[in-house]
Parts: sequence; structure tokens; C-alpha cells
Amino acid sequence: MKFKLLLAFSFWMLLMAVSCNKDDISFDAPSQQLRFSRDTVFCDTVYHQVRSETYVVKVYNNEDKDISIPRINLEKGAASLYKINVDGKAGYDFKDVPLRKKDSLYIFVEIAPQATGPEAIAEDRVVFTSPAGQQHVTLFSVVQDAEFFIQTPTNPNVITNHTTWDNTKAKIIYGDLTINPNITLDIQPGTKVYFHKNSGMKVAAGATLNINGTLNNEVVLRGDRNDPYYDTIPKNWNSIRMDVGSTLNMNYGRLFGGTRGLEMKQTNATISNSFIHTFQEYGIYAINTTVNAKNLVMNNCGESAIGIFKGGTHNYIHSTIANYSAPYVMSQLNRNGIFATNEWKNDAGQTEQGALQLNVKNSIVYSDRDNSVNFEQTPGQVFNFQFQNCLLKYSNTSEAGFNFESNPNVIQSLKNEEPMFVNRFTAHLNLRVKPTSPAKNKGNLGVAASVPFDIANVSRTTSPTLGAYQ
Repeated sequence: MKFKLLLAFSFWMLLMAVSCNKDDISFDAPSQQLRFSRDTVFCDTVYHQVRSETYVVKVYNNEDKDISIPRINLEKGAASLYKINVDGKAGYDFKDVPLRKKDSLYIFVEIAPQATGPEAIAEDRVVFTSPAGQQHVTLFSVVQDAEFFIQTPTNPNVITNHTTWDNTKAKIIYGDLTINPNITLDIQPGTKVYFHKNSGMKVAAGATLNINGTLNNEVVLRGDRNDPYYDTIPKNWNSIRMDVGSTLNMNYGRLFGGTRGLEMKQTNATISNSFIHTFQEYGIYAINTTVNAKNLVMNNCGESAIGIFKGGTHNYIHSTIANYSAPYVMSQLNRNGIFATNEWKNDAGQTEQGALQLNVKNSIVYSDRDNSVNFEQTPGQVFNFQFQNCLLKYSNTSEAGFNFESNPNVIQSLKNEEPMFVNRFTAHLNLRVKPTSPAKNKGNLGVAASVPFDIANVSRTTSPTLGAYQ
């Protein structure tokens, strides 16, 4: 009993002490301006009625006294598209917010807007008012209207009629979206297609996918996280999987940020003026497929920019097939420019083989590895290739699978001469070559005449430069 009384008395005394300490704190008006962890919050691009991720702003009191901030509010008040939470309390207008000396408080910011058009800007300010002056943190986001394609147990998420997508609404895909056999999907210039984590597109046998971008108005296919951080990392979505007998026509498309980009099996693919980069495994993964590509730019793929399996027919003209990967993301992977083999293991684990015809002309195939090319030729199988007027990263025959110096299929090509890209890093990707690059004016005129304009619509009919850029 005495112990219980003693315990109760001690608890009561502790409460009194805490109460007295709180009452003793004096919060004064700020005499100095506050300091913020950031002066602008660039929110991830958001979609109609979809809540964004939460962003954090820290507010610091650098004074040697406890202060009370007279007012913190959203400038647009209750009409704001943004929501804020100040030190654990939600609202849009806060009065007399205490902040201990040399301490900080958290402001959490998010947005779940109504779209008023295909693309708009949402902007507001968090305003801090005190005797030391008025300060603010800017809130900024791009808002897009969106159409959702969501796979569920009761919705297989299938396109069953010939369909055209335009740029009036972003397309957001959850799960797999399937284009039914013999159905065509046309994607018009400027359309943005976003894939949620572990999502992708399946193009069934006989179906056609037309990606119809134009210069300065590309079709973009990427993950649905638009924060710039996610522009430089892979595995944000799965792939576009083209089934046997399907057809791909892509002009001015930009694919990035997934596990595999174009995953094609016995597909007919025509690719022009396009960018494929930042994939965990392959940008192009082709099984016994026909690919005709020109003005193609590739970079930052873990296993290989292009992976060719079970042979097929491949023509790459005036393409820049680079592979410079962020070391902390894909440092242990092969990072080839082109990998090619006659073999492929099917889902049952059985090895299938096919003949290969590969032609690479007026192109750059370069990486930060010893070899940008790796050929694995199967004895008894046709393995034909030709590099004409190309710049290659090449170390030795045993790793590359062919002899650069003595192979008659390597014609007027350069070895191990740094291309001198303007910027090879994904965050500021610019794979144009500098004026002093060895790739300048080294292209074959006859080959250039078949692709007379580069990816930026610059003529290359005289003194053609290797790669996609003149």
C-alpha cells in the first residue's frame, strides 16, 4: 500500500514538474527571418484527382530564443489545390505556431487536384508572416488530365477494337494492358503513357502498335513517377511485350525507366528517330525478330542496349547505341551496346536456334566497358554481320566474338576512339558529338543518302557524321 501511494505521489509530482516547465516557456515574436530546407517544392507531375506523394519542408529557428510564428497559411486559402500539415495539424491557416530555439518544425505538402485541361500548372505559396517580415515557400506542380486502364480480377484490361490515343489525356496503366489479336492501337503525337510499378503492355499475335510521334512532340512511354529522380533509374515498370506475328511502327518515341523496353518475339519492328534508355536488363530484347532502325539513340541499360536472341534480321543505320550506366544502379551488369547469339531458351528450358543477319552502318556502338559488342556464335548456325563506317568500343577477340582488324565484315570502322559525347549521363542526356569528335564526317555517303536527315531533322547528305546526330 505504501509503495502504491509513493508511486502515485511520484507520478503526480512528475506531472506538476512538466506542467510548470511548460508554463515557464516564453514564446517571443521572431526578430530574425526563418530558414527553410527548400524555397520551392516541385511536386511530382500529378493526375486528375490522384493524390501526390508527400513532400517535406523543414522550418528552422536560428534564434537563441523560443519564438511563436504569428501566421502560416496557404496564400490561396481554402481554394488551394494543395494541402498542408503543420507540425502534425492539417489545415490551410495556422496562428501562433511555437518553435523552440535552435529547433525546427515540419510542414508536409501534397496535392490532389482537379484537371482543367490536358496539362496545366498548379502553383501556390506557403506564407510565413512575422515582425521580421513576410516569407514564403513556392509550391509548384504540373497537373495532367488522365485516362486510367486498370487490370483487376474482373477487368482483364483489354483493347478489343481499333483504337486511337491522342494527347488530350495522359494514359495511366495499372497491371497489364493487352491489345487483342489483329487489333491496332495508334498513339498520336504528344501522348504520354505512364505505367505503374510492375505494369506493362502486351501486343498480341497479329496486333499492331503504332507510336506516331513527331519532332518536338514525341510519344513518351515511362513509369508513372514523374519526379526527376525517377528519370534516371530503371525498374519503374515492366516492358512492352510484342507477341509472335505482331507489328511495331515507332517514330519519335521515347521509352525509358523499366525492366525491358521493347520485348519482341518474332516481331516486325520499324523504329525511327527514337530514344530508348534506362532499362534494368535490355532496351531492345529481340527473339528471332526483324528490326529496321534508323536515327535510334540508346543508353543506360544493365545487360545490353540491344539483346539479339535466336538470330533474326537486324539493320541499324545512323544510330547511337551507347551504354553508360550509373555505377550505383547497374555496376555489376554487363552493359553491352549489342549482344547477339543464335540461341534462346524457351519457357520450358529448351534451347532454340536461328540464323542471324546483323547490319550496323554509319553508327556508334560505345560504352564504358572494355567491349561494346559481344557475339556468341553457335557452331553450324548462320551468323552474318557487318559493321560499315562505325565507331566501336573493342578490346579483344575472345570477349567480342570477332576480330576487328582482320574480319572482312568490319569495313572502314574506327576502334576505341572516344566519341566525345556532349553529355553521356542520363540526367542530362545529350549524345550529340562535339565538333572535334572522331565520328565527325566519317559516314558513308551512300548509307547517309538512305537516311538524309538526322534525328533533329538536320541534313546529312554531305560529310555525314556517325550516329543519330549530324
